[in-house]
Amino acid sequence: MNILFIGCVKFSEASLKKLIDMKANICGVITKKESSFNADFVDISYLAKMHNIPYFYTENVNDIQTVNFIKELNPDVIYCFGWSQIIKNEILEIPKLGVIGFHPAPLPKNRGRHPIIWTLFLGLDETASTFFFMDEGADSGDIISQKIIAVDYEDDANSLYNKITETALVQIEEFTHQLMNGDCQRVPQNNMKANYWRKRNYTDGIIDFRMSSRAIYNLVRALTHPYIGADVRYRSKLYKVWKIREYKTNFANIEHGQVLKVEGKNILVKCYENAVWLIEHELPDTIKEGEYLI
Repeated sequence: MNILFIGCVKFSEASLKKLIDMKANICGVITKKESSFNADFVDISYLAKMHNIPYFYTENVNDIQTVNFIKELNPDVIYCFGWSQIIKNEILEIPKLGVIGFHPAPLPKNRGRHPIIWTLFLGLDETASTFFFMDEGADSGDIISQKIIAVDYEDDANSLYNKITETALVQIEEFTHQLMNGDCQRVPQNNMKANYWRKRNYTDGIIDFRMSSRAIYNLVRALTHPYIGADVRYRSKLYKVWKIREYKTNFANIEHGQVLKVEGKNILVKCYENAVWLIEHELPDTIKEGEYLI
C-alpha cells in the first residue's frame, strides 16, 4: 500500500517517523519550507531526504503543481496529519482508498480550529484522538479510529499535545494494518451532534484580570508551549505569560489587576475571583506591590 504523507507540524513529524519505523511504503511527502501560522511548525522534508522519499514543498496543497505531484506518485491512500487547509475534491479522488485526516477532538463534537487550545481554555475534562476519511467538509468524514483522552487539571498545551500524540501513534499502526488487510471499518458522523470551533483572534490571548482565576489559568495553560503564549498588559505593553498557579484569597475589596505580592520572579495578582501567581513570564523585574497589570 503506497502512502502519500502531508504535514508540517510536530505531530506530522512524529507520525511520519512512526510510519517509517513500521516500514510502511511512503511514496511521497508534502510539507512546507516555513510557516507563520503554525507555532509547532516542522519542515519534515529532512525525514524524506534521510529515507530517499520524494518530497514537495507547497503553500497551497490544492494548487496545480501539488496536484500533479500527487498524480505522478499515484498513491493508494493519503495521510494528511497536520495541515490547515481544506483538501478539495480533485485530490480526494486521486487515491483509491481515500484521504485520511486527523483531528484531536471527539468528532462529531468540536470540529474546526485550535482543538487543543479550546479544549483547555474551556476547561473540558476529556478530548479525543480521531482519524477520519476526509471529504470536502471540515472534519466531517467517516471516522475510522477514535480514542478518548482524559484532560487533567495539571495538563497544559504541551502535556496534552504529548498525550494525544502517544495515543495517535498507536492508532496509526492499527488502522494502517486494517487498511492493508481491507478490513477498516467506517463510522459515519452524526452531523446533528456537531459544533464548530472558530479561529482564535489576537485578543483571545490577552489576560483580563476581570476574569476568574480558573479562567485565567485555563487561558495560560491553553496557550503555553508549543503555542504562542498568553499576553498580559503592563504600562500599555504586552508581555508573555507561560505558567501560572491559582491562589485562593479573601481580598474581596481589592480591585482586579492589582499586584498583591512580589517574591523574586513570582508575582501575585488579584483577579475578579481569587488571585493568580505569575510563575513563568517575561514581565520586567521592576514591578512592585501595589502596581496594576491592566
